[in-house]
Amino acid sequence: MEATNIAILLLVSFFSFTAVSRSQTNKGQWKILKRSIGISAMHVALLPNNKVVAFDRTDFGSSNISLPLGKCRNDTDDQAHTYDCTAHAIQFDLATRAVRPLTVLTDTWCSSGALTPNGSLVQTGGFNDGDHAVRYLSPCETCDWLEDKDGLAVRRWYATDHILPDGRVIVIGGRGQFNYEFVPKTSSFDRSVFQLPFLGQTKDAAENNLYPFVHLSTDGNLFIFANTKAILLDHENHRVVRSFPEMPGGIARNYPSSGSSVLLPLRLGQGDSFVVRTEVMVCGGSEPSSYSMAMKGEFVPASKSCGRLTISDESPKWEMDEMPIGRVMGDMILLPTGDVLIVNGASRGTAGWHMGRDPVVHPVLYRTGIGSSRVNRTFEILSPSTIPRLYHSTAHLLPDGRVLIGGSNPNIRYEFTGVLFPTELSLEAFSPPYMGSKRVRVSRPTITAIEPGMYIGYGKRLSIKYEVRKGKEEEKVVVSMVAPSFTTHSFSMNQRMLVLEMGEVRRISGGSYAVDGHAPATAILAPPGYYMVFVVHGGVPSRGKWIHVN
Repeated sequence: MEATNIAILLLVSFFSFTAVSRSQTNKGQWKILKRSIGISAMHVALLPNNKVVAFDRTDFGSSNISLPLGKCRNDTDDQAHTYDCTAHAIQFDLATRAVRPLTVLTDTWCSSGALTPNGSLVQTGGFNDGDHAVRYLSPCETCDWLEDKDGLAVRRWYATDHILPDGRVIVIGGRGQFNYEFVPKTSSFDRSVFQLPFLGQTKDAAENNLYPFVHLSTDGNLFIFANTKAILLDHENHRVVRSFPEMPGGIARNYPSSGSSVLLPLRLGQGDSFVVRTEVMVCGGSEPSSYSMAMKGEFVPASKSCGRLTISDESPKWEMDEMPIGRVMGDMILLPTGDVLIVNGASRGTAGWHMGRDPVVHPVLYRTGIGSSRVNRTFEILSPSTIPRLYHSTAHLLPDGRVLIGGSNPNIRYEFTGVLFPTELSLEAFSPPYMGSKRVRVSRPTITAIEPGMYIGYGKRLSIKYEVRKGKEEEKVVVSMVAPSFTTHSFSMNQRMLVLEMGEVRRISGGSYAVDGHAPATAILAPPGYYMVFVVHGGVPSRGKWIHVN
């Protein structure tokens, strides 16, 4: 009788698993890209040559990838190894999946970054001997880090960077720093630092205002969110021009109660009187006391709440919603369709060493309706990963429409055994539902040409030709452009998506089409630099093509 019951249970389990598998065929798919890149991807950036840069910190101890012969790091200030022949930064080739070690000299732990107008990665601050450093990495096959150990005026640890309309990068906050500065400096004597009392006012006992969420508004000012409050900063005249209502609910949203934030897609139009709706979304986080509770061994549930604030309104109010899963240490990634993927993190605890519990392996899709005929804003639970991604995990949109997922090291060193959540060295890719089924009624469009080419001036017309093998001409078509971001600690700095104003879609022949659009009118809407352009046809995006806007 017992054997029969076991057989029945196994049969039920089989059919349940089959049903779940079938139901999830259009819920996205996961694929391992590399079992080990040698380091844990705590910080990630995508360069316009389709190479991914990933790095962690120099004082983790020995990594699992060696530096080239003669490139060993000799650092008497390092807290793990003063002489280290292993790499703590790598370059990952998306086409070949090859890994190339990079030599970073100063400690990048909990640092920040942005892509400059020429496509180079500028990277700021960190810990110990890296807290004043500015590092540069150009997008070439053999380039390595160039470092200025004293490039910052003050120490920056857990700060946030953002590219500005004039091409400079602003570096905001950090532990014990209620101020901001700019890079590159105007001269070697420029050590200007500008006070921002707001950061001191939002600090609490657990410092739930580190890695503040920063977004460039469409009026040229900076939206800055810390803990539960937000302001609009005129960074040119160094004054706060607006204070926004406090986010309801009392949930802390910044590190270590790490939620995440995105600037929702900007729909562009033409004319001086056109006002771009500018809406910020903040999701997840935890109780302000979650860090101190975790220190005592009590891991409080993460928040399910999300808030949207239209900062371009005269009298904005937070519109609150709930995710289907509570999440702390999650990443919010803008997809080419305008939807938002929420991935990684835990359902209890907080950020910090061993502070998270119950990994959230199911991504959630927040549908905005921009890239399809659906207009209702909804949340949808997607297919789970098999790999927990907790503290120090990352996510980044790739040119092919997938999302790169990496990192997770809640341990002080590289630890692979004998710990609750081992250090994770793998990279995997998540394919959102728009890539998941060959039976969808619309195939992926393919961009065949962009005129006048890669380099496009502000407000200039661009003509995009594309092909669609399956689908109807009347399917909704949008053209989106996405800025590559710098991702660390649950926030993608400089993440930005614009939906271009466009004319009527023209059929050239068969499944070939053309559509004309306009590049963003000003650098306030789109800071100068590289962007990925996508054609979204019936909710299905093409592969992205790089353009340079200036």
